[in-house]
Amino acid sequence: MEKWPEIEKAATEKRRELVLQGSGVDKRISSRGGLPSSVYSLQLLNYLEVSQCPSLTEIRGEIQYLTNLQSLVLCRNKLTSVPDVLGILKSLKVLDLSVNNLKGLPEGIIQLKELNTLNVSCNFLEALPDGLSQCTKLSTINVSKNQITAFPPDLFSERLDLLSTLVASDNSIQELSGEIYKLSALKVLDVSNNKLSEIPSDLSNCPKLKEINFKGNKLSDKRLEKMVNGCQTKSILEYLRGKGRGRQGEEGGDADKKKKQQRKKKGKVAEEQDEVEELNKMVVRVLHVSEAPTALTVKVSAEVKDVRPYLVCCLVRGMNLKAGNSLKRFLMAQLVKSPLVYDVKPPTQLKVRIRRGLSFEV
Repeated sequence: MEKWPEIEKAATEKRRELVLQGSGVDKRISSRGGLPSSVYSLQLLNYLEVSQCPSLTEIRGEIQYLTNLQSLVLCRNKLTSVPDVLGILKSLKVLDLSVNNLKGLPEGIIQLKELNTLNVSCNFLEALPDGLSQCTKLSTINVSKNQITAFPPDLFSERLDLLSTLVASDNSIQELSGEIYKLSALKVLDVSNNKLSEIPSDLSNCPKLKEINFKGNKLSDKRLEKMVNGCQTKSILEYLRGKGRGRQGEEGGDADKKKKQQRKKKGKVAEEQDEVEELNKMVVRVLHVSEAPTALTVKVSAEVKDVRPYLVCCLVRGMNLKAGNSLKRFLMAQLVKSPLVYDVKPPTQLKVRIRRGLSFEV
């Protein structure tokens, strides 16, 4: 049996990532009728990519043994099916099955509780599996360029309160449910080039919606269709909101009042979530603290405190950099010796020293 050096190296070095792609890999897959069984024995992998291999038409059930996988990228192949045991990969966060020949997805996908990104674009899917609302950590779904005629009813669920991007362009979707307002985190919605005739006014109740695309749909409201082809998201949402108010006025004031209260409540929750997101961007997470002091030290002068009160340093080892300009630039930047001094100087006194003692003024 032919041995694959990439797989042997990953096993010997206990690697967490493996990428197999391109014509060379494709020829080997073609000659042996698929991936070798040895790839499914790499149980330490958390990232596996097999891409750009037209000879790859199936993934065997042994994929279930890669229980530490967090990202599985199987794009630009010719897969016709994916095994249902995919649902056993409980740690999976990213699943990319784009640009294949899939006509359906396994029901096991709904068991992926940690999944946050699902990309199944450019296939031949006619439907999505029911139960996607069980994947409560989903933030991005891309089902563009398929043959889908309708969204599963439970997709518009309050349980998917992290779903921020839904791309479903170039399908055959005929209806967009008014329940879409339940997606409280939705920011991007693309359903262009489908078969929609109506856009629900409830869409305007999505508190975070920033970008929508309905181009390429034959809408019954010609004024709205004209706006869709030329206006920005804000204008469209305001128009839909106005239509919603008119309908609510016909139905009764109590319903109008109730919906206003719901929008106000959701708006407040959205603002609080935005604040949390901004704060999270500023948080520095400590991954590891060494108990033993190192020889590398950084001395900070007292004057720095007034300019930059916080300083974060790290020592990076084990980087595998390919030869070329990127490596050269990295070496130029890291030629320093301990102890390092972090100080402030007037611009006229600043100099940068590079190799061989040469220097130039900044």
